[in-house]
Amino acid sequence: MTRIARLGALAGLLTAALVLVVLPSVPPAEAAAGRGAIGARVAFHDAMRRLWEDHIVWTRQFIVSAATESGNLADIGPTTDRLLANQADLGNALEPFYGEAAGDQVTALLRDHILTAARIIAAAKAGDSAGVDAAAAAWYANAHDIAVALNGLNPDNWPLADLDAMLRDHLDLTLAEAVARLQGRYADDIAAYDRIHGQILEMADMLSDGIIAQFPARFAR
Repeated sequence: MTRIARLGALAGLLTAALVLVVLPSVPPAEAAAGRGAIGARVAFHDAMRRLWEDHIVWTRQFIVSAATESGNLADIGPTTDRLLANQADLGNALEPFYGEAAGDQVTALLRDHILTAARIIAAAKAGDSAGVDAAAAAWYANAHDIAVALNGLNPDNWPLADLDAMLRDHLDLTLAEAVARLQGRYADDIAAYDRIHGQILEMADMLSDGIIAQFPARFAR
């Protein structure tokens, strides 16, 4: 072996020794537990995203079915049922952490959110400006009520101002989507939905991150 080769081999041995000294040894059980905790958090994060993506997908489908010049599309009944079922799914996702009463309260508020949005679309189709204004005012008030309810469950991780801002943005974007659809501005309608999609993922992450921070032991195994 040449002198250069011997020096290279020695350097490799020294590097390996330093790695063994610097890096702590993690027992297999602890490493597996860490992977399990990460997996639990990721699975919960993804499940929350899926629920809120369902929310905007079925809201959009309702808008498409309802925002027609004459009547509604034939799928309006099943679409409405599926959309309302999603509100129960969202409330049920909170029950393991906050109890049945809290889940039911959020479900009821979310149902009002959907039913009031339907009133806005119906009034707009009828050319009832006063009806649109009244329903829109009730819609935004309901969003604040949702924010208050959620803040009461997790005030440290879900500040009321942040929830209010998230929900107001969601309503602003959804209203822009519905108006564009009603006016036949389909490119704007699609662009609005794309913005809604990005925003709702931010809101879903805020909610899942807040629950994980509030109940870390639930995600430690």
